[in-house]
Amino acid sequence: MKTQNKNNITVESTINAPVKKVWEYWTMPEHIIKWNYASDDWHTPRAENDLQPGGKFVSRMEAKDGSMGFDFGGEYDDVKNNEIIEYTLGDKRKVKVTFTTLGETTKVSETFEAESMNSVELQRGGWQAILDNFKKYTEA
Repeated sequence: MKTQNKNNITVESTINAPVKKVWEYWTMPEHIIKWNYASDDWHTPRAENDLQPGGKFVSRMEAKDGSMGFDFGGEYDDVKNNEIIEYTLGDKRKVKVTFTTLGETTKVSETFEAESMNSVELQRGGWQAILDNFKKYTEA
């Protein structure tokens, strides 16, 4: 991932599940819609995922009260099953997600280029909250 002059943020979590399950829950739309939100007043009513280099993905993220929403999407640059996903967001920022097997647990680490509209702390908190929801959902 080329990151010259970019402010990168990393969030991570260790999931108490084998990498095969973690990968499936991370990449399959029927699972994405169940964990992809930062707070309980938001949800992801739909997700599409063509998990291959050049493939596109989109998750519709909305406030449950209907007051706001947006599409979060991009295009895959590199995919190595159960190991790495790299993609470029619609605004050209780069993201790299790594899946590291630690016995029966899996460490998920996301590094993304910060955007300029929100503070680094707010962005880190939002992405970490989504990752925490993923952990909770996958371990349930």
